[in-house]
Amino acid sequence: MSNRRGYMLIEPWIVDETMPEFFVPDYIEQMAEDVLRHYDLSVQSRQVVTTKPDKGGAIWKLETNKGPKSLKLLHRRPTRSLFSLGAQRYLVDVQKANVPPIVQTTDGMDYVEAGGKLWFVAEWIEPLFPVTKDLEGAKQLCYALGEFHRLSKGYVPPKGAEIASRLYKWPKTYEKTINKMDWFRQLAKAYKEMPASAMLLEVVDHFQAQARESFARLQQSSYHQLVERGNSEWGLVHQDYGWSNGQMGANGMWIIDLDGVAYDLPIRDLRKLISGTMADLYRWDVHWVREMIRAYHEANPIDASLYDVLMIDLSLPNEFYKNLKEVVYDPELFLNEQTMQLIETIVATDATKWPVLAEIENDWKENGNR
Repeated sequence: MSNRRGYMLIEPWIVDETMPEFFVPDYIEQMAEDVLRHYDLSVQSRQVVTTKPDKGGAIWKLETNKGPKSLKLLHRRPTRSLFSLGAQRYLVDVQKANVPPIVQTTDGMDYVEAGGKLWFVAEWIEPLFPVTKDLEGAKQLCYALGEFHRLSKGYVPPKGAEIASRLYKWPKTYEKTINKMDWFRQLAKAYKEMPASAMLLEVVDHFQAQARESFARLQQSSYHQLVERGNSEWGLVHQDYGWSNGQMGANGMWIIDLDGVAYDLPIRDLRKLISGTMADLYRWDVHWVREMIRAYHEANPIDASLYDVLMIDLSLPNEFYKNLKEVVYDPELFLNEQTMQLIETIVATDATKWPVLAEIENDWKENGNR
């Protein structure tokens, strides 16, 4: 293990408007320089392209004598990062997937440990272009996602890595959604003079009832039988997949930024992509949803029981929960006019969801596996 001890531990850093867009503290830049000494690369330039200051992570683009590379400081626990690095290695070496290959250190390691975090270098894939923000682009994203899920099956993490799995956590996640809405209600009452509070109080019962119904359906579904197949059998979800992390390259679609991969039912990624895309459209569109599911199914077939769980997950008030959960951190700041408008938009979009789900609910029963 390439382990760089003697460094101060990397901590999240504070940024304000006086700092450059992608500010990284000097001690981390110095660490990056030291980390790169472990590679047989002559680095001509190093430029920060994104940061996670609140978590202590960053990505640099490197210009080197061996072409462009990326240097990543992974913000997660080293044992968790080992899981995702092992997955990246498996997808490239064993499955020949379109994900960036990892560059090894001079002593044959996939990473360097420094500052209590793992760092690694990967190929920088060029050129990459986001797919078009239309139905065709959405279908390309869904097909690539299905392919990624199919190729990730069979992954076994390296020794010493923690097992990152969300496979068995669905009931807990649904219960958490229901319970957090009690918090939303209490905070809206406690800060009732704030602009968004009345609107939040008006709708929270409605969305909590939806979440309860989704949870009851999950408990009665095939979910528990499906997860019995186990982690490796299902493979990995990306957890942060979308227009920026699935892009078109010279030889097809590439999937990047795999730091958050975990074992799960694959349709969790598909559900996030569908509900996020519908939120961007401000309405649910039955043609889009059907075509996105079909495109995914072509690459990674969905059986009737998995389709049923997808329908249940789509029925959960995902957008309401995702956008409102921040209220618990700073209610006074959060319950403003902007949040009031956001709630109005979520309610209006949600009203268009139910006719679409009703229309597609029996697609797999009526037609068998498409």
